Amino acid sequence: MARIELEQVAKSWGDVVAVEPTDLVIEDGEFVAILGPSGCGKSTTLFMLAGIYAPTGGEIRFDGHLVNRVEARDRNVGIVFQSYALYPHMTVAKNIRFPLKFKGVPADEAARRVSEAARLVHVEELLDRLPAEMSGGQQQRVALARALVKEPQLLLLDEPLSNLDATLRLTMRAEIRRLQRRLGVTTILVTHDQIEATTMADRVVCMSKGRIEQIGTADDLYQRPNKLFVASFIGAPPINLLDGRAERGTVRVGELTLPASGIEGAVVLGIRPEHLGLSAPGHGLAGRILTVEPLGRETLYEVATPLGSLRVLEAGSERRWREGDASGVTVPDEALLIFDKASERRLETASLALAEAA
Repeated sequence: MARIELEQVAKSWGDVVAVEPTDLVIEDGEFVAILGPSGCGKSTTLFMLAGIYAPTGGEIRFDGHLVNRVEARDRNVGIVFQSYALYPHMTVAKNIRFPLKFKGVPADEAARRVSEAARLVHVEELLDRLPAEMSGGQQQRVALARALVKEPQLLLLDEPLSNLDATLRLTMRAEIRRLQRRLGVTTILVTHDQIEATTMADRVVCMSKGRIEQIGTADDLYQRPNKLFVASFIGAPPINLLDGRAERGTVRVGELTLPASGIEGAVVLGIRPEHLGLSAPGHGLAGRILTVEPLGRETLYEVATPLGSLRVLEAGSERRWREGDASGVTVPDEALLIFDKASERRLETASLALAEAA
């Protein structure tokens, strides 16, 4: 396996910057997810690691060895694409075996590797089928087997589950993670799906507009976001964001005031929907239920308040409120995030009892 180092790695096409100079270290055997919206540079970063794109600046090292000028076929990297990219005229066995054609692997050894890779992903009974004769989930397993048959030092996964239905995505998330732990292969997953990133990876690299915004565990990014982008991108339903102003030791958001020493100027207050609570009228902020959205084990409410519309997420399938109901909106202590509006950096975690401030 490999320890991966990116030092000031950048990629641009003329005046168009896809990835700004980036530093990143991925430890041997680690599973890292690169998460971000379309166009943020995550797939470009993956393609530079694979050798498909050459960086326009910086250095890429595998176990300390510079690989900038090493051809993709010589990097011993396995890659699984979103589209599966199986050869339609080849059987499953031949698709899996294809990468070994260029490595001079003896026939008996190649057959052993194909059998082992197929068994790992549970397609050993499909070896004689063509891709058109299989479901999307089966094709994805074959694509994964083809990447693993090389016994790669680095496994790259480019949106591998986006074409699967919700139930199959859940199954494949668990299976890929199980395989990664069993094999110990250094793995990088590129995805726009925060659930995939946070449930599968040891660490998450959150990108926006060609640069890394934050690196950390799922808990780090959710509970301690460094930037406003990270707070708004991580979490479903999205965080509530409210404009405010800090001056003279306090932050004022609408009719609310909370202590916040050492902060001056325009700020943004973040409150996650699950941290808000609904109560009888007269407790907390005055509210009125605008919409009710059942989510199965949870219910999402949109509530009109003096601060504007707020999303409130309640656990439980029972809907306690109906559209038009009057309510109060409360929040527990230490559930708020404050960001500087200009730099979008988190300033501090604040504490506020809305019931007392209303």
